[in-house]
Amino acid sequence: MHAAINKFLLLVLLLTASLGLTAQNIPVALSEQRLYDFIDELSTDGVISVTEAVRPYSRLQVAQMLTEAQKRDSLLSSRQRKDLDYYLNEFALERDTMRRQIVQYTDNRTFNLSLCDPQFAYMTPKNNFKLQIRPILGAEVYGSQKGAVIKRWWGADLKMDIVHHVSLWGSLRDISWNGKMGLSDKYFPSELDKIDGAKLTKGHFLNTLDGVQYKEANYGGDFSDSKGGISIYDWWGSLSLSRENIRWGDAYHASNILSGHNPAVPQVSLQLTPVYWFQFDYFHAWLVSNVLDSTDYYLETDNINSLGGKVMQKEYRQRSKYMAANMFTFKPIKYIHFSFGNSIVYSERTPNAAYFIPIAFFKSLDHLFTKGTRTENQNSQVFATITVRPVDHLKLYTSLFADEISWNRFKPSVKENNPISYVVGFDWGGWPLKGLSLKGEFSRSYIACYTHSIASLEYSSNSYNMGHYMGDNAQSIFLELSYRPIRGMRVSIDYTDETKYNSYNYIRQDVDKAIAQKPFDKKVYRNYAVSANLLYEVYHNMYLTASVAYNNAQGYDRLAAEQTCISENTGTAAYFLNRFSPVYFQGKNVIATAGFSFGF
Repeated sequence: MHAAINKFLLLVLLLTASLGLTAQNIPVALSEQRLYDFIDELSTDGVISVTEAVRPYSRLQVAQMLTEAQKRDSLLSSRQRKDLDYYLNEFALERDTMRRQIVQYTDNRTFNLSLCDPQFAYMTPKNNFKLQIRPILGAEVYGSQKGAVIKRWWGADLKMDIVHHVSLWGSLRDISWNGKMGLSDKYFPSELDKIDGAKLTKGHFLNTLDGVQYKEANYGGDFSDSKGGISIYDWWGSLSLSRENIRWGDAYHASNILSGHNPAVPQVSLQLTPVYWFQFDYFHAWLVSNVLDSTDYYLETDNINSLGGKVMQKEYRQRSKYMAANMFTFKPIKYIHFSFGNSIVYSERTPNAAYFIPIAFFKSLDHLFTKGTRTENQNSQVFATITVRPVDHLKLYTSLFADEISWNRFKPSVKENNPISYVVGFDWGGWPLKGLSLKGEFSRSYIACYTHSIASLEYSSNSYNMGHYMGDNAQSIFLELSYRPIRGMRVSIDYTDETKYNSYNYIRQDVDKAIAQKPFDKKVYRNYAVSANLLYEVYHNMYLTASVAYNNAQGYDRLAAEQTCISENTGTAAYFLNRFSPVYFQGKNVIATAGFSFGF
């Protein structure tokens, strides 16, 4: 134990050995949509080079991107220069200065108390300690013929940087969906219906809303989101303990490797960028299995019997579940980025030390621990993504996720299909008009992808699939036309077509027959939607949003007479509709949304 502690302290000393870097190694939340859009725009226009397969970016990385763009501001439009100046001001602490504010009390060097974009910032004269505290507040209203659903959130965010090599951050958001106000009795006749109708996201629903773990509430969906971490960093890498959302795979609409859709998970992560053309990422995460362990429980006093003795009740705990993953990213030339990696989801009583080896092929380690026994292997995956910019203003990308591969299944004579998922897409932006962008994305996931016969080994956390939100045997089409007319504003029109086909359970004795079925054959659920959207950042971290959308979500009958194998699910159209869509989005709907927020 003492040797391990000494090694860890030595690593800390090595990481803090040099001075000079001032940016914070704090992740930029995936919800900060406009910042990520601006970075994507600069990347597509060829102004900066970005490793887009791994998100979130850190504030250190974003500060470097903005500095790179500032050096090439001759390539920017007038609106882009205003956006760049705006974000340089937003990252002022990372550049050892105080932000310019409208309503503020400051000495312009060590502290700033702002009332417009409320926050407090502090920095020591030699920049060895930096602090930023912000309140968080926001609300969003969904209105349709079914009534209104109100989402509100509040909390606070704190960021600290110490001696340019240690970052500490944390945030708390208390969030609720309120479905009792305004919901129509025609669609939600009972009080329980109104409560459930407000829960727009659950693990089995097929939408891109962030996954949550609800608390008990009698008015809708109530939950909280606490994120944060500590990081030791230098210019060439970082070592972190954090709870954050992760998105791996190049995609705009939905990634098929790690979507960031499931609730954030605690993790130990490592990122190395020793040279500009190579980046390495690794994490080991503690997932939530939602599977009870019949051998692990508390004893709780439940009652007193007639003799005065205690009656003990068993309170079962969840089965432990973990994940390890790595990603290697190479940039052989400026216009080609290639990433590949592998991961494993495993369920043991304690974490396995072997899966803390960052550069490892986890399937091989899995064979070491499980082959030769009568136990099932753990659940391993491989994946890759390629981004190409063949000409200015055009980006092409694809991501491949393989849950399991047998080379024999690629033969035309073999009926079985490999359980894989792929995404292909493009982004045409900045020509003929700066700020104009056209994006398109198509994804497909084959039968049995992301699933497993053992519930605690599924590719999920809190019952939310960690890959593409549509799950297996599904496809989605996404098109978006967007324009940025002025600084801080983004308007867009998008179209989404989501289809779920024959639904299968992963039953070990039946899986070969299931993957031999024709994929993308019989529909059980489809939702298509068209929306017009407005996002306007009025001032730093102060947002107004609005949208009008039409969607049509339908289920389809799958009769038992049509069943091809025992693992295939059958049911009525209503069964599949209720399984894959919240009631609020079912059928034909015109939904108007308006919201505001500050502090994200």
